[in-house]
Amino acid sequence: MAEAADIQGASPAPARRRWLRRAIVLLAGTPVLAALIYSPAPRAEAAQAPSVDVQLVSMAPAAPVKGDTLTIEGTVLNTGSETITDAHVGLRVGSALTDRSSIDEAAGRTGFRAGADPGEIDPAYAVKIASLPSKVSQSFTLTIPVNKLELDKDGVYPLGVSLSGVTDSRPSEQVLGIKRTFLPWQPEAAAKRSQLTYAWPLISTTRVTAETGSDELQTPVFLDDSLVEELKPGGRLEQMVTLGKDLPITWVIDPDLLYTVDAMTKGYRVRGPGGGKPVQGKNRAVAEQWLSSLEAAVQGKKVVALPFADPDLASLAHRGKDVSGTLGQLRPATDKAKQAVETVLHVPASTDFSWPVNGAIDPSIVNVATSAGAHNVLTRSDSLVESGALGYTPSAARPIGAGTTAVVADADLSTAFEGDMLNAGASTLAVQRFLAHSLALNLQKTEEQRSFVVAPQRMPGVSQVQTMAAALRGLQAGRWTQPGDLEAAAAAKPDPGATTQVPGAGQYPEDLRKQELPVSAFEKIRATQNTLDRFKVILAAPDRVEIPFGNTTNREMSTSWRGRPDEARLYRDQVQDYLIGLTEKVKVVPKSDATLSGHSATIPVSVQNSLVQDVHGLVLRVKSANPTRLMFSDSEQPVTVQGDHTQTVKFTANATASGPVEVTAQLFTKDGIPYGKARTFTVEATEITPTVMLVIAGGVLLLVLAGIKMYASRKRVAARAAAEESTQPSDESPDTGAQSTDGSGTSETVDR
Repeated sequence: MAEAADIQGASPAPARRRWLRRAIVLLAGTPVLAALIYSPAPRAEAAQAPSVDVQLVSMAPAAPVKGDTLTIEGTVLNTGSETITDAHVGLRVGSALTDRSSIDEAAGRTGFRAGADPGEIDPAYAVKIASLPSKVSQSFTLTIPVNKLELDKDGVYPLGVSLSGVTDSRPSEQVLGIKRTFLPWQPEAAAKRSQLTYAWPLISTTRVTAETGSDELQTPVFLDDSLVEELKPGGRLEQMVTLGKDLPITWVIDPDLLYTVDAMTKGYRVRGPGGGKPVQGKNRAVAEQWLSSLEAAVQGKKVVALPFADPDLASLAHRGKDVSGTLGQLRPATDKAKQAVETVLHVPASTDFSWPVNGAIDPSIVNVATSAGAHNVLTRSDSLVESGALGYTPSAARPIGAGTTAVVADADLSTAFEGDMLNAGASTLAVQRFLAHSLALNLQKTEEQRSFVVAPQRMPGVSQVQTMAAALRGLQAGRWTQPGDLEAAAAAKPDPGATTQVPGAGQYPEDLRKQELPVSAFEKIRATQNTLDRFKVILAAPDRVEIPFGNTTNREMSTSWRGRPDEARLYRDQVQDYLIGLTEKVKVVPKSDATLSGHSATIPVSVQNSLVQDVHGLVLRVKSANPTRLMFSDSEQPVTVQGDHTQTVKFTANATASGPVEVTAQLFTKDGIPYGKARTFTVEATEITPTVMLVIAGGVLLLVLAGIKMYASRKRVAARAAAEESTQPSDESPDTGAQSTDGSGTSETVDR
């Protein structure tokens, strides 16, 4: 018997029965055998190219027990050019598989292989199709009592749903198409059941910018309003919460998502088209509903909080660790994580887990992952690979030194739902294969109870979430697994024979390395941080910039930027540009040239603060380009400017010679670091002092007064002369004195 020889775990008696059943089918359907001539099909016959596409839409129950009826719904599509007649859809059941590699091998087979594929079960349960024209599809439903499947022992049974029929070019009945899946069979609870932990990730892409409003709450500005598509009914994150609340899972949450949605519930703004002026966000109610549902769903459940914004640990380890200050961001990100979960969801959270992308690790990633205090690294079995010496899959927990535990998620289970699950057939096959692997794990020969972990893709789509949930519901009967949580999995007794050697840097997957953030990204982040450090020391309320920009720094290192290098670069540029724009709101006002008349004068310089908060701790310095010609007696003065105000500072200048001198005005922080742009202006010095000007003005005034006095004197003299001329007789000699006779007869002489 081919399948008994090729597939580990076959049972001789059932195999004989299936061989006899196939022989009867062949005898009934082959004209040559009707003539009593029998020629068995060759064992190594190649797979026949299918002309019918068979799809399985649903299979229920996914893991049946005794007394159940198995119902398989699907479709058949004639992809050939000929009409198929006298066709039927039948079910084929192979021998039990207990080897996981046999499951993978069977799943990868295509086409029908006579002699390798099992025969059909009782033809009474087949679905007949009289005619199936070319390019035509038809649905079918197979309904079969489980006791007709001859499932004789616990295990994973390969199922084949095939369409057989004839065409003009193939007049004898042949299998024209087949689709394979698996039936896990464990009708009674196993004496030893595996602990299975499923990490349920609530992670999304970065949405929040560094920009905030000037109001007291500092209303955040979002890149866009696309998060609502994930939060609204039917959206990805809504499905994660709605389906996850009834499943035995461990919630793995990025706290940045919580902060983002919480900000939406308090009012938020969104950048206008093309980066225009922000407008008010309109989806507050959707955010409130989702957050309320999540808070209810996590009550009494285990919650693991990733570092804030889910930093890309591999990028940090390979590209960022040598850029000063980069690794220092991880500890604050971890501290924010715990606070966010407890503040927003009101439940305790563990921050003792780090999760590199796809669970891929090397020594540098482990060092970075644990640098913020986490003792458990969530990796995967295709990274920390077993040697195969054990003969079974060990428990997830592996001590890898320095007090660190690698929690190794099973790669087959973790990647089971990464494909396109929009197609119902693909979803059904993924669920059955997941259940098959989980049962095969428990059937492996070991006396110890083991603990397994599933760490799926970080951001599963809606159809993937729904398929994941269907698979977990298939395990809820608890016949071969029982639910666990990540903390318990990390604390479980490790298998002493399990691999604990962390793979070297050369074994890190190249496709993952190509998606890492470049060194230039971390250099840009450092430059932004340096600018922030210089800026916040002058602020009266530094928290108003330190908190939003600190969060943004974490977001710039987020794993969510993988595969989106252009968007990541734009985000970093916008963060830096916005911060520089804020720093430039505190500046020395440009000054026009000045004239210094004389040896000493006061020169005013103004400092403008367009921020909403006060600035202090600044020093304004003026510097002469030619101190021998122009110097300042007080070249440095402290500056404090209220929000949205301008402060003018006066400096005393002294000139020793005439001529133009360039002066520079520059702000500095208290520790002597230049702040903002330096402003230059020219001071023109002259020798005419104020005293000289006063003397000149006095002289001019004296001249004017003297002129007025002379004019008045001449006018009086002229008036007197005119009066004398009017009183002298006409015959009087000019050299005699004039006489006047009064009533007394005496005379008086009048001098001229």
